[in-house]
Parts: sequence; C-alpha cells; structure tokens
Amino acid sequence: MFYRPEQGHDLPHNPFNAIVTPRPIGWISSRGADGRDNLAPYSFFNAVAYVPPQVMFASTSAKEDRGDTKDSVANIRETGVFCVNIVSYALRDVMNVSSGAYGAEVDEFQKAGLEKADCETIACARVAASPANLECKLTQIVQLPGAANFVVFGEVTGVHMRDEHIVDGRFDVTTYRPLSRLGYRDYACVDNLFSLARPDD
Repeated sequence: MFYRPEQGHDLPHNPFNAIVTPRPIGWISSRGADGRDNLAPYSFFNAVAYVPPQVMFASTSAKEDRGDTKDSVANIRETGVFCVNIVSYALRDVMNVSSGAYGAEVDEFQKAGLEKADCETIACARVAASPANLECKLTQIVQLPGAANFVVFGEVTGVHMRDEHIVDGRFDVTTYRPLSRLGYRDYACVDNLFSLARPDD
C-alpha cells in the first residue's frame, strides 16, 4: 500500500501514529499566570539534546476557551515553565483521566486524584507519584504548518528520580515499566530489555 497524506488513505483510521511507535508520553504539568494548575499527556514527546538537557512536546489541537491552542501551551506562553512527569504502568488510568478535554478552570491533578509536589527550580506543580520528573524552562515555541500545531522546547533545570528506581547506580525502567503510546487507542509498557554493543564500543 502507498498513499499520499493529502489524498487520504481510505482506511477506517489514520495509520500515521500507528507507524511511528512506540512514542514516550510527556505528561506535562503547567501553571497559568492565574495560579491554576494543569496536567495533560502528550505522545509527541521526546528528549532532544544532552548539554544542556532539553526536551520537546507537540500540541496538535485547540480548545474554544484557549483560542489557537490547548491549556498546556497557553500556560507555558504565560509563565515560561513546565514539568514533564514520567508515566509508569501503575499510573496509566489516572494519566488517561487527565487526557480529557476539560475547561481551563479544571485542575486535572484534582480530577484524577493525584497528589501534587512542588518543583525546586520553577514555579510549577509535579506529579508526586511519577518515577521521575523533569523541571523545564521554556526555550522556544515553534508553530508548525497546519492548524494548532505547536512544538514546545524546554531546557531541563531540575531532575527528580524516586530512589526505589535507582538500582546499582542506574535508573532502572523495569522497576516502574514506562508507558508508551502506540496507534489508535493502544499503549504498551516497557518490561523486556536487551542490550546491543555499538561497533566502536
């Protein structure tokens, strides 16, 4: 099969996000200028640089009460900070609760029954139960072609890791089984690892 995206694929569902998988989930917490907290998952997310450490996530839709974007991007525009909360398998259901299209006045931490913790380097809440949290300072927001497509880049200014996931000096993902996004309504968790030596090792 071959198709040109602008001409359509004639399948029941868009296969694009089923092809580009698995994708890590950036569970983004932000705080508006009015002090209200927001929490939402984004599967267009990844780390993009080591020094300084930097991450990105993309928002691809808008809400009527936020104009050209959603709560996360609107808040980050206002305050210049956000936090990435890593999603473990145990947090899958509450993460899903936070994905709802709620009004800007809704605090998804409260909606999902999640405990908040304060960030250390930025004025933002983080998910206390997450295995790791990345506190971020906004570096730039890039508007992509298409309606409501924005990529948010941030420099990591603080890193939290729960002690129980540090094993023999390594952050051991098998102890919390990170969630990843597949296509459609499908997810996977990481619980089976293998290693490959590089040719120049």
